[in-house]
This record gives sequence, structure tokens and C-alpha cells, in this order.
Amino acid sequence: MKVLFVGDIVGRPGRDALKNHLGHILESRHIDLCIANAENAAAGNGITPRLGEELLGLNVDVLTSGNHIFDKKEALPYFEQEPRLLRPANYPPTAPGRGLWVSQTRASVPYAVINLQGRVFMPAIDCPFRSGEALLASLSREIKVILIDFHAEATAEKQALAWHFDGRVSAIIGTHTHVPTADEQVLPGGTAYISDSGMTGPHDSIIGVSKDIILPKFISQMPARFDTATGDVRINAVEIVVSPESGRASSIERFCMKVSDS
Repeated sequence: MKVLFVGDIVGRPGRDALKNHLGHILESRHIDLCIANAENAAAGNGITPRLGEELLGLNVDVLTSGNHIFDKKEALPYFEQEPRLLRPANYPPTAPGRGLWVSQTRASVPYAVINLQGRVFMPAIDCPFRSGEALLASLSREIKVILIDFHAEATAEKQALAWHFDGRVSAIIGTHTHVPTADEQVLPGGTAYISDSGMTGPHDSIIGVSKDIILPKFISQMPARFDTATGDVRINAVEIVVSPESGRASSIERFCMKVSDS
């Protein structure tokens, strides 16, 4: 089976790119399961119920997230209404939502998606290694296809998690930095891995934000309101081929589509 994981969707440019092109991508590449990180979908920070419904309506099967997922307060009750929107499982149990989704593909292949968040240079939350272990232990043995979105800053922490779970999950896809890495590989145990899948949004920017705002902020260290950029919109993703019988990945390939210049 083929899995498409779409890198962090940033604001309207990222959403429009998927609205205009995702259907063709899914059909032409014969994708069986589509996952997208949506924590920056609402003007670069958080998500709203309307935008969640919009993205799921594009045949995205599961929405993952990270440290910005609670930025829009109107999203808090949406977690209870829409279990396909995940937040990192290692947030405290009192946080809204859940970090695991279990379902079947349209071809009736069982799968699970786990959302975890790193702790290096990130908010101090529970251990992603222990949270991941607990979620894996809770799954039925019939579920072989298991994918983890690891939303983390440090590449060392991402690699450590991948080696820790190698052979026990189908793929670990890094998110958060918005910069795609060139280290896609299948580890010896059959786990596909990449440190960061990149960003679906405006690349004429500084990780999705207008250069005119961020450059003066770096120089002056004064507070600034972040506005989403608009130019050079690209869809960054990875395509993973997984055996439904064993859950082992056989390949992982970076995908980049440039959809606008201005």
C-alpha cells in the first residue's frame, strides 16, 4: 500500500495548494492513505473546526499536529467532535483530544496513526518514548501498518526515536521545522524515516512567514506579529510504500510540487 504524508500545512497558501492539487496527486500516485500535519493551517498558527472539515473533505484521512495545535481556542471542542484530528499523545491526559487514530483504509487494511512531540527545545511535556510504548502496547496485533508523526525540533531526538521503534512501526515522519531534509531511508527493521517532511505553503518566506517581518525581528529583537507569506507555494510530502501483511516499509520518497511563483 502507498501512504502520502503531507508536510506542515501553512495558512491559506498551503490549504489552497491542497485544494487545487491533492485530488490529482492521490489519484495519479494511487495513494491508499493520506496523512497531513495541520497545526499551522489557520493563518500559520493552530486550526479551526471549519478548516479541519475543509482539509478532511479533500480526502485527507488523518490530521496530525504539534505545539501550535491549541493556539485557536475554538478548536478545543472540535477535538471531541472529530477524532481524526490528533494532538501529540504525550501532552498531559487533561489536554483536549487524543494522540492515536485507528481505522481501515478503503481497501480494508487496518492502520494506526500516532502523534508524538519532542522535548528538546520544545515545551516540557511527557516523554515521547514512553508515550509511544504505551500506545503501541494498546494496539491489536492485527494492526501491522503503524505510522508516527514526530513533531520535534532536534534531529538527534528524531533519529533516536526512529531507532528506538525501528521494526515496530511502519514509518516515523518528522515535522515542525518546515525545512525538508534529505535523509529519507528505510531502517534495518523496516521502518521508513525522514527527519522532516517539510512544509506545504509559501517558500518565498522564512519557514512560511513574511521575510519583511522576520528579518527585522532577528535584527532588532523586537516583538512582531507573524503574517503568512504568499510566494513560491509548494507541496512538500513523502510517499511511503508499506506491506499491509507485515507493516514493513520498502521505500520512502520525497515529493515536492511547486504550484505558484507569486
